[in-house]
Amino acid sequence: MALLRDIRLEAIRRLGQAGCDSPRLDVDLLLEEVSGLTPLNIMLQTDRPVSAKEQAGFQELLRRRILREPISQILGRKDFWSLTFAVNRHCLTPRPDSETLIEAALKSIPDRSKTLKILDLGTGSGCLILSLLSELPHSRGVAVDISDKALALARRNAESLDLQDRCEFIMSNWAEQLPVGEKFDIILCNPPYIAETCAGSLAPEVGDYEPHMALFAADDGYGEYERLAGILPGLMTSGGNAFLEIGHEQGQHVVEIFEKTPAKNIRIIQDLGRRDRCVAMAF
Repeated sequence: MALLRDIRLEAIRRLGQAGCDSPRLDVDLLLEEVSGLTPLNIMLQTDRPVSAKEQAGFQELLRRRILREPISQILGRKDFWSLTFAVNRHCLTPRPDSETLIEAALKSIPDRSKTLKILDLGTGSGCLILSLLSELPHSRGVAVDISDKALALARRNAESLDLQDRCEFIMSNWAEQLPVGEKFDIILCNPPYIAETCAGSLAPEVGDYEPHMALFAADDGYGEYERLAGILPGLMTSGGNAFLEIGHEQGQHVVEIFEKTPAKNIRIIQDLGRRDRCVAMAF
């Protein structure tokens, strides 16, 4: 019977050859999934025999990772804002950089006990709106997406987090299907912002496994910001705030787009890596 140490080292070697950025971490996550061991036990129990069933399960997961399928999709989940979200190929994988929007939104709310209306345009997995609702116990939200499969996943996440009674899900191309005249105190949006000409430069984990409609935008990546500039003013309450994710080199151009609207206090917010990640504004 093969030993854990030998299987682990060989798998790390194979993932390294496949071009994976973090082969050790990836292998340990896959081993945890099939064995039930904790990260500490994987390091301490190197002489542990691995059963044939465990080996077969691990090799199948390893095969998928060698093909550069994202770990989040292999495991079917991803942690975000201390919560766990189900993920699949119909949504973007929640990324730590996107937590910048949650932090910025919370800073704009002096009283978290208030009842606010929140809109998430292009909700995907629901990670943005559900994370924010988890911090605002009396607020309610509307999550919009053009993909019915993404909405199904977001509903599933709302149910697993016991937030389904405070969030409505609507299939819509941006705000087209929202009730006329409905206003929101907070709007979150992570729009497609990668230029179509950059498709070939993406890692396979992104370009081959994430939905292109959620990744790419026309006009060098700014097309959806232009559309949102025409939509957001009609959706905001007086004094409301909007938070848009941006690519780290897009901040100034996005600011210039929204300077042509009634938006005020338009500002760029950086993520923990000190890269521009969010454009925030008030109305």
